[in-house]
Amino acid sequence: MQTCLKMSVAHKTEDLIDIFYQSLGKQYNTRVIKGSDEPIYLPANQSTPYHQIVFAHGFYTSALHEIAHWCLAGEKRRQLEDYGYWYCPDGRDQTQQTEFEQVEIKPQAIEWCLSVAAGLSFNVSCDNLNGSYTPNRHAFRAKIFNQVKLYLAQGLPPRVHQLCQALAEFYQVEFPLKISQFNEFER
Repeated sequence: MQTCLKMSVAHKTEDLIDIFYQSLGKQYNTRVIKGSDEPIYLPANQSTPYHQIVFAHGFYTSALHEIAHWCLAGEKRRQLEDYGYWYCPDGRDQTQQTEFEQVEIKPQAIEWCLSVAAGLSFNVSCDNLNGSYTPNRHAFRAKIFNQVKLYLAQGLPPRVHQLCQALAEFYQVEFPLKISQFNEFER
């Protein structure tokens, strides 16, 4: 098995949607849905009998990021639209950006794990292109990497582990994940 395939395999969102559904979606009555604009999580309701993880513009990496948020959300949070969290859009000042990055460390660490399991490179998202404050991308990435190391040392959260295992099997990536699979990205 390869450590990381680095895009040598086509990464189709349809595959990810199916992998998620087979490994977790059936059990949690949740589907990953290709959206057209902004991502959103929608709990089941009277018109849609299943929960929806809607990702933006049909991008594979957007789906991984939204799935990472779902993997962190507890049962009560998964009953709320967008898990009941606030979102301060692009255009944040330094204080808002610092708060954003603090809550994004764990989801982006999970996204990084999912990316490696799928044989993809990971790109940190500071998500503040139009803000009055320019974030320190390298410092933020280092915090995310430290969280990855913590997850690998203590064990991935159960849903993350299950999905990483399914992705690694599909993309023929070595599993369980090892820090050496991430080190090549830490330059």
